[in-house]
Amino acid sequence: MSVNERIKAIRQAVKMSQVNFAKAVYISNGYLAEIELGNRRVNERLIQLICSVFGADKHWLQTGEGRMFNTTPELKLERIVALFKELNPSFQDYALKQIDQLLELQNGGDSGDSGMGC
Repeated sequence: MSVNERIKAIRQAVKMSQVNFAKAVYISNGYLAEIELGNRRVNERLIQLICSVFGADKHWLQTGEGRMFNTTPELKLERIVALFKELNPSFQDYALKQIDQLLELQNGGDSGDSGMGC
C-alpha cells in the first residue's frame, strides 16, 4: 500500500468525505482526489498535518508499518462520552452548543454569531 493509499485509508477510517478531510488539512478536495488516485506526490507538510489533525501515526503513514493511529477515533469518542457524563446538565447543554458551533465553523457555515465570545 502506498502513502497515497494510506491517506485514503485514514480518511475512510475517520469517516470523512474528501471535501471535509481536505478542508481539515488545508488542501483542495481536487488535490486530495489526485493524491488518493496516486497522481500527486505527498509532501512532508501534508504528512505532518494529517498526523496532527487526525492522530495518525507518522511512521505508519510513511511506511505502512505499525498502527494507523496513535489514538483511535473510538478511544477519543469513549473519552468524550466519559467526560460528558461527568458534567452537570447545564454544562452538558453548553458543551453540545459548542460542538454544534465548531461543526458549523468547520463546514464553513456562517450563522452571523460565532459564539466564540463570552
